[in-house]
Amino acid sequence: MGLYDFTVYDVINRNSRCFKKRPAWLEVSDSRMLTFSELKGVVDHLAKGLQDVGLRKGDRIGVVGKNSLEYFLLYGAASALGLIVLPINCRLSRDEVENNLKDGAPRLVFADPEFQELINGLKETLKSVERYYDLGGEGGSFEGFSQLLDNQADFKVADVSTDDGVVIIHTAAIAGKPRGVLLTHGNLLSATTQFVYAFQVTEEDIHLNLLPLFHVGGIFTAMTAFHAGAMNINVNKFDAKQAVDLIQEKRTTMLIDFAPILASILDQQEKTGKDISSLRMVAGLDSPETIERYQRVTGGEFFAVYGQTEVSALVTISPYSERPGSVGRPLPLADVRLVDEGDREVETGQAGEIVVRGPMVFRGYWNLSEETEYTFREGWHHTGDMGRFDEDGFLWYAGRKSEKELIKPGGENVYPAEVEKVILQHPAIERTVVFGVPDPKWKEGIKAVCQLKEGQSLEPQELIHFVGERIARFKKPKYVEFVTDFPLLKNGSPHRAKVKELYGQNR
Repeated sequence: MGLYDFTVYDVINRNSRCFKKRPAWLEVSDSRMLTFSELKGVVDHLAKGLQDVGLRKGDRIGVVGKNSLEYFLLYGAASALGLIVLPINCRLSRDEVENNLKDGAPRLVFADPEFQELINGLKETLKSVERYYDLGGEGGSFEGFSQLLDNQADFKVADVSTDDGVVIIHTAAIAGKPRGVLLTHGNLLSATTQFVYAFQVTEEDIHLNLLPLFHVGGIFTAMTAFHAGAMNINVNKFDAKQAVDLIQEKRTTMLIDFAPILASILDQQEKTGKDISSLRMVAGLDSPETIERYQRVTGGEFFAVYGQTEVSALVTISPYSERPGSVGRPLPLADVRLVDEGDREVETGQAGEIVVRGPMVFRGYWNLSEETEYTFREGWHHTGDMGRFDEDGFLWYAGRKSEKELIKPGGENVYPAEVEKVILQHPAIERTVVFGVPDPKWKEGIKAVCQLKEGQSLEPQELIHFVGERIARFKKPKYVEFVTDFPLLKNGSPHRAKVKELYGQNR
């Protein structure tokens, strides 16, 4: 570690001194509470345990599970040893889990008991994995997590730099292949420092951790609260009733929202009359109706944001009330520009691709040097998203570039090509185009427009079930429309723009 380096483990050490006896983490499922000092102690024991089983700087550890104290502790111990956490979205299908684990090639895998049967079925193909551990809970068949804590915590701190990797998060698949985004200690800490500033987080705040720790939003908001000395209240699955109870009982002050989380909380509050006025800050993506309803009920502020995994969660943030409809202004350390197809900066008010430069830009795609080089062309990270700046510097989101079209049901990322690939495996389907449509619950829903092969018949629910059995269920279409008039380009491929124009309704 050099003179100018600072890591996640340095934050853990710093907080154990500055906020020693303050509560750092409350695990709702079993009421475990750790102070900042106690959390550092467990992290040190875990780091020693991981070191004793042979892990060294640069090794990966796979994690398949729901939010838990153990999950968060793994991030801390990994940071002390220079390991890289490979969190797996536990909502993915078997094949998707296998793909991401094989791509990251971890030496250890941690899994909740409920996912261990799935992992057992993959062991023959996971050649890199040497040992399997319970992540938490009871009834698991893997080695116990507690075995890694039974030591004197006398581990040797690794020589870790700010630019070393700390986590690989796989994004949604483009052309059927997920890409692992490598984020560094510097990425994480520059992001959390800015979020502390933007959201004005202090040690008096209490964060209700609803987003999964395999999601960039979940990791970075939990770390933002931790970095500021605030308490994280952790739940392993969102439940509106439980969330409202916790907000009232614990006087929760902040949370991150993807539709329909906030609407569900507001509906529950209206039903019970419970006091959620402590909730001073919510940030994320939601409809104007839900945002304005939240502000009326609590008097709190909703922060509009724009970001993606590759930029360490967020690059623009502003209170919604400052410019309703926009996604905020660039953060202090984010250089954000809009460019045309020739990478020339466009004029104010014109739409262009959002490109970003700064300390929050990821290190690169894991094992994908050509894709990384292309994404970083001209010295900027090209997001694939379109936007326009107004005269006051507020960014207005304008959708995805056509080759990187993205659907976001409930905050998850789904690329149409990934869903189309599965739909075309059905023997009755001749052609398909998948795109996003407005959805009252999830803000955006997945629609598939399909042409059947001659003489074939198929019900929409049959196709939806077919897709849901082969990829993560959140990626299956909610709306299916079979058509005979299917627009084609001269080369015989689907005319995507025309299909969307003709069949863009959510039916």
